[in-house]
Amino acid sequence: MDRAPRPAPLLEVDVDLGFALFFLFLLCFFLLVTVVRCAQTVADPYGSFSTSTYQEEQIT
Repeated sequence: MDRAPRPAPLLEVDVDLGFALFFLFLLCFFLLVTVVRCAQTVADPYGSFSTSTYQEEQIT
């Protein structure tokens, strides 16, 4: 007698593919953050420095 094939579980996940996709998304997130930070630095290169470094010291 032939048995009917069992239906596949709804949440069948390949663990290796899950790890690969997770690290791919993590890499893309860090790349996006880096691009935004670099664009901010190019737009305003001296904005992150404090103004006290550009003041001349008084020599007495």
